[in-house]
Amino acid sequence: MHESGEPTTATGDASANHFKDGIIDLLAGTAGGIANVYAGQPLDTVKVKVQTFPNLYSNWIVCLKDTYKLDGIRGLYAGTLPALAANVAENAVLFTAYGYCQKTIATLNGLEDVRQMTPLENAFSGSLAAVFAATVLCPTELVKCKLQAAREMKKKCTPFSVCRDIMKDTGVRGFFVGMTPTLAREVPGYFFFFGAYETCRFLLTDEGQKKEEIGLVKTAMAGSVGGMALWTSIYPADVVKSRMQVTGGGTFMSTLGAVVKENGIRGLYKGLLPTNLRTCFASGCLFVAYEETRKFFHYVL
Repeated sequence: MHESGEPTTATGDASANHFKDGIIDLLAGTAGGIANVYAGQPLDTVKVKVQTFPNLYSNWIVCLKDTYKLDGIRGLYAGTLPALAANVAENAVLFTAYGYCQKTIATLNGLEDVRQMTPLENAFSGSLAAVFAATVLCPTELVKCKLQAAREMKKKCTPFSVCRDIMKDTGVRGFFVGMTPTLAREVPGYFFFFGAYETCRFLLTDEGQKKEEIGLVKTAMAGSVGGMALWTSIYPADVVKSRMQVTGGGTFMSTLGAVVKENGIRGLYKGLLPTNLRTCFASGCLFVAYEETRKFFHYVL
């Protein structure tokens, strides 16, 4: 009886550990999402305005000055509530899914520990996890974009009124306007995000040191590189997504064609500089918060 019971106990322990790891990744992803929003929201507002109204703002500095002059600090933090909901939801789901995707890919490749995975294997794990994250990100980011562009659209609105109007006009489907460009952005984007992050951690790890021991500064540096790799690789899809979500219609291809026709190929990269400045700081904060929260809960649980 003892011998036949051992596999059951081992399986139960493994399941409990997987569940615990999932909860820790969920909590760590939530902390990372909060840090990401408050570190980067002002330049995210500028990014959305420049993407959506390229003829109104000649560059991101003009947009930043005008927004601060007309709307103050509150204007730069417009859409913070849905942005917080979007980032917390996205990162909680993303990092939870990332942990499980790592375990799946490690198992398929015959690895006993996810810490043995290569940066490329981690990149594929991140790309797969992004599919799950996109389903919660699209609706919340739709509301955020509408709030950020409210003044230029000559509308007064709140998160509640935006949700009410979407539901009234187009129903639940309306919350998923921009889902195609969101997936086109997230899936390849998180391949580069996690791939660049893990590659940097690998390169910054000294001989005889574990990558979890590289410290806050190097973790922030790796996160910054990961964030810039993500946004540089997927920025055109994000421009299309923002335009679709603010205007409330169009297909991915029709909106892409309209942007290129109006502003040329450069229009697909308008606002990339402030976006990379934002993500350099915000993604560094995200990964520091994620890694440190993860260490803390692994220690106490």
